Amino acid sequence: MSHPSTYESTANAHGISRREDLKLVQGLGRFVGDMALPGMLVAAFVRSPYSHAKVLAVQTQDACAAHGVAAVLTAQDLADLPAPLVNPLLADMSIPAGPLLSTTHVRAVGEPVALVLADTPAQAEAAVALVQVDYEELDPLLPFDVEASATASVAECRFEDGGLPATPPTATASVVMPRVSPAPLEPRACLACWDAGAHRLTVWLSTQTPSRARHDFARALALPLDGVHVVAPDVGGAFGGKASVSPEELMVAAAAMRLARPVRWQASRGEDLQYATQGRGSQAQGAIWLDDAESRIDALQADFAFSLGHWLPYSAVAPMRNAQRIVPGPYRVAHLASRATAHRSHTAAVNIYRGAGRPEAAVLLERLVDAAAAAAGIDPLALRMRSVWQAQELPRDLPNGERLDTCDLPGLLNTASEAFGYARRRAEQLARRRNGELVGIGIGLYVEPCGQGWESARLTCTAPGRFVIATGASAQGQGRETAYAAIAAQVLGCPPGSIEVLHGDTSTCPEGIGALASRSTAIGGSAVLQAAGQLMRELAEGAALPHTVELRHTSAHEAWASGCVMCQVRVDADTGVLAIEDLVWIDDAGHVVDPTMVHGQMWGGLAQGVGQALLEQVVYDGRGQLLTGSFMDYAMPRADDMPRAVHMASRPTPSAANPLGAKGVGEAGCIGVPAALLNAAYDALSHIPDLTLTFPLTPDRLWRAMRAADH
Repeated sequence: MSHPSTYESTANAHGISRREDLKLVQGLGRFVGDMALPGMLVAAFVRSPYSHAKVLAVQTQDACAAHGVAAVLTAQDLADLPAPLVNPLLADMSIPAGPLLSTTHVRAVGEPVALVLADTPAQAEAAVALVQVDYEELDPLLPFDVEASATASVAECRFEDGGLPATPPTATASVVMPRVSPAPLEPRACLACWDAGAHRLTVWLSTQTPSRARHDFARALALPLDGVHVVAPDVGGAFGGKASVSPEELMVAAAAMRLARPVRWQASRGEDLQYATQGRGSQAQGAIWLDDAESRIDALQADFAFSLGHWLPYSAVAPMRNAQRIVPGPYRVAHLASRATAHRSHTAAVNIYRGAGRPEAAVLLERLVDAAAAAAGIDPLALRMRSVWQAQELPRDLPNGERLDTCDLPGLLNTASEAFGYARRRAEQLARRRNGELVGIGIGLYVEPCGQGWESARLTCTAPGRFVIATGASAQGQGRETAYAAIAAQVLGCPPGSIEVLHGDTSTCPEGIGALASRSTAIGGSAVLQAAGQLMRELAEGAALPHTVELRHTSAHEAWASGCVMCQVRVDADTGVLAIEDLVWIDDAGHVVDPTMVHGQMWGGLAQGVGQALLEQVVYDGRGQLLTGSFMDYAMPRADDMPRAVHMASRPTPSAANPLGAKGVGEAGCIGVPAALLNAAYDALSHIPDLTLTFPLTPDRLWRAMRAADH
């Protein structure tokens, strides 16, 4: 029995050439932008140049009359489209219901005002310039606008255990995490086709959550769920930026239905930087108290404020919730108070981005630990060793309601210290400082919740020794097919090559959650493991061929990964350039299915962690205008920005939260690396009194900090 690719049957039905399928076999990939259907129109958007304004009039006559233009749709034409659902992670969330588009206002630079549909991209872009929009500019609500934040509040979560000490804290710290852009290699894209006879919508979508997207399209377009088919072909990266259906994608699908013609949209890089969901965007303040008798952490206080955008994607408040619930991280404390709030603003939306609240918590905690160590005259590694949970104490339920998974935090610190040569480097640091060099050493210890909820798997024995896995998870280049085939092969007793893995197609795969939150191996892999075991039992009991097992695995508890990053940096005293001289990273991702893939995930996370710490920042001016609208202004990490020497190793402790024993690894680099680099920068400039550093640690910021100290 042969099985089509995850999109082949539908694509062929609409006339897409099988020759394009051959590209996948050749390793050339096949993305939404590669696809074309007979009679297809191309979409382009008229976008607001203002962050907040009244829309007085939209004139489309000239654009409609332009050559090749099939239609121009405005917010008035699409006024009945509802905004996508938001995950109500918090019971008291204030989520205003309403339409996807406002017919009277624009609320962010880049918000769609009209949709042009034409035969070619050039015709569509030319017609965009012919649409005339009259605006009346209004004052915008910008991120962390203190006066207006109360009226723009969306959610708040908090925890307090036992009350904080009445004495002054040992140290305080504040951390700003600027907004960053996911900037995947492939910008957002979709191709929608409406079959009026079958009353069925098919959407090829660059997404990491096909099943959720299916529900969003069905709800927005008033279609039954079985009237929507979503296919995620090859997806060129996502990092959280494709975890929610965007307004443009819903508008494209509505246009395809309205005109009864296929419609394709491919965002430009500028459109993605301007209007795609962003990550981070938080301010945090904290305080730490040490137990004077035992020189260990006694109490922690943390306050987070998150800036959201003008619309809320599905997981908009997940980073806020994650940051608040992770505190106190890997540390045993007697007293804890943590709070997080989120506020709207007239900017692009903020959603999950690789790490999603975990970096915010880890950076604040690790900055506090280093500040407390400096204030108390204690080595920062020694303070951590005294304050972390011991391996034999885990897993355990924490007072804040979280369940910390198995891990060996002292073991991670010791292994990283030995690989880094911590004692030797501290001695060398003193010698280099006497010679005038600005050398700093930083530590980033972290725990991260990952692998929660459910995922699906369908496993079919098609012939003796031949199997097909269909999963509700999806993939954007993480090697999902390799991992799932390896998991099943160990149980089925066959080579991984005899197992085909299907994903990303809602017509051939069971409903699932998708790929996000470092959950796919821990939860999706556990579903595959259980399906393989059940299939083997049923075949042994005489089940006929072909035979299928389908199930959902639900995790009773959440897996928590952990790790330790140590790095050494040098700051040039004349230019402020920070060079990463050495970096050691020991990670605990639980049971490792494929070491090569884990290593690749770590390298990718390392690059994004370096980018976040040293280079990347979305910048708006005082009127909400985007100043980082291209890669000329938004700095992505390059090869020469990476550390000169890197040592990575895995020190796994199997998770107690799932049968596979797996934890997440995809987000870890964005959690531990920025924390270690920030501490290293503070350490390098520790001679400067009252030093305050802010991400990204660009040369001009470090140079200005040094010059300010000279005066």
